[in-house]
Amino acid sequence: MISEANRKPVVGITCGDVNGIGPEIIIKSLSDSRICDLCVPVIFGSNKVFNFYRKGLQDFHFNFTPARDFAHLNPKQANLLNCWEEEIKVTPGELNETGGTYAAKSLLAAAKAAKEGNIDILVTSPVNKKNIHGESFPYTGHTPFLKDFFKCDDVLMLMASGNFRVGLVTEHLPIKDVAVEITREAILSKLKILDSSLQKDFNVARPKIAVLALNPHAGDNGLIGSEEESIIRPAVRDAKHEMIVEGPFAADGFFARGYQLKFDGILAMYHDQGLIPFKSLAQEGGINFTAGLPLVRTSPDHGTAFDIAGKGLADPSSFNAAIFEGIEIFKNRDFYADIRKNPLKRTYVAPSNDD
Repeated sequence: MISEANRKPVVGITCGDVNGIGPEIIIKSLSDSRICDLCVPVIFGSNKVFNFYRKGLQDFHFNFTPARDFAHLNPKQANLLNCWEEEIKVTPGELNETGGTYAAKSLLAAAKAAKEGNIDILVTSPVNKKNIHGESFPYTGHTPFLKDFFKCDDVLMLMASGNFRVGLVTEHLPIKDVAVEITREAILSKLKILDSSLQKDFNVARPKIAVLALNPHAGDNGLIGSEEESIIRPAVRDAKHEMIVEGPFAADGFFARGYQLKFDGILAMYHDQGLIPFKSLAQEGGINFTAGLPLVRTSPDHGTAFDIAGKGLADPSSFNAAIFEGIEIFKNRDFYADIRKNPLKRTYVAPSNDD
């Protein structure tokens, strides 16, 4: 879809697991009609599923327009595109095959719409990795699926909250398998995506990136691990020819001393090393962004929360942030493309964290 300065971006929203909190947080977020001043929301799901959840959320005035096609979207209201017609049993809080099957149908329809240029931004609701994974969807989550679907050589899972951004070299792997996947090539690939994304997606003119160590105390000069000296440090040294990057830093001391405030982006080696401090410090305002894709894809930084599904207790803060940040990144990409054509048009340079 061609970007125009005065056109509102079309935001495609997947329903996620129909038994999780996805439909609830969508209803709560889109009940505020002011969001339609910023974008045109299109939900990929089912009228019946959203009517089911709407009945239990009487305090939220959620209305939608059934969408026949992308040429006739209502720009003043949420639009809902039916991805299936069959009746399904919604059982809030239950992990079952239905939840995974229809989460995948929603995601596939939204990804196809993005590839065809019908949506500008993709916001994905939470899925459960156990029930979405199967023969028809052989992926552990959104990120590997989108990487394959858009035929990208590599992508980066990047958690973001304001100026606090943490990317991962490895994602959903057992700890016992992490070290094998930490290679110089993998680190350099992720660093290049992170550096490019900070410039293009977050409008940081000269990004400063920190790289975390794999082992405790950054390996203590090889005493408790050799990866820092044999793999990570050489990768950082190579990357310095193309970007501003430092490390490896011992992860515990890095966050304990507030070093995250001195960098525009941080590259962690594995999932919990990056996400535990991120979620602890960002709390409800964080989002998950897939850097390296041809389209903007964001999601809330939480899961399906089956324990509270259907009880009206879900907090839509992170989902709201995912929509707003997606719109901001979309605008930043337009700005970046414009200044690439004419560098003199840059009127804003992001201040460094040292200023």
